[in-house]
Amino acid sequence: MFSIQKLFAKDDEFYALLRASAAEGQASIQALQAAIKDPAARRDLSQFADVRRREKQISMQIAELLARTTITSPDREDIEAISHVLHKIPKTAEKFVARYAISADLIRGVDFSRQVDLIAQAVDTVAQIIKELQNSHFEEVNTCNVRLQNIEGEADHLVPELLAALYNGKHPPLTVIIVKDLYELLERIVDRCRDVGNVVANVVLKHS
Repeated sequence: MFSIQKLFAKDDEFYALLRASAAEGQASIQALQAAIKDPAARRDLSQFADVRRREKQISMQIAELLARTTITSPDREDIEAISHVLHKIPKTAEKFVARYAISADLIRGVDFSRQVDLIAQAVDTVAQIIKELQNSHFEEVNTCNVRLQNIEGEADHLVPELLAALYNGKHPPLTVIIVKDLYELLERIVDRCRDVGNVVANVVLKHS
């Protein structure tokens, strides 16, 4: 047990809000998976609008709670930093699906499953690391962070392989441009998850 509990001095509501934010990240990836599998789902971006609205409400609640809670400036910055990186996960997922939806007819048959599987692992690990933050488990936080770094490493190694197949001359130039952009957006989601791991691990280390 370590002194990170001072970070959330009076109110467990901070933990609940960060857990809720991580859950919205998971929801956004579930919606992304549905959009890839189901044409009707990719045309309906309302799920992402709902996630964005809930995520915005969570961010506002965190800001309001910070404003009325007495904690030191660095601790305030820690909370804001965690909230900020969590927010980027559903935001990037929504950007992917919006671009995927308008180009779906041009990229039929392109398989995004390997990247999406890594993203699902990453976002579940993000939810776990937030849970371990609340439980003040230093070793478990570190384990989750290492897992996120490994997933990000796998994603980085996967992209050149995917691009090599994309550049084999069998695809129209427009398809190549679109798919490359979508590959990069999926990779960015993994990067966002890795960023959560880095921020949380640094906060835990600082307060250990």
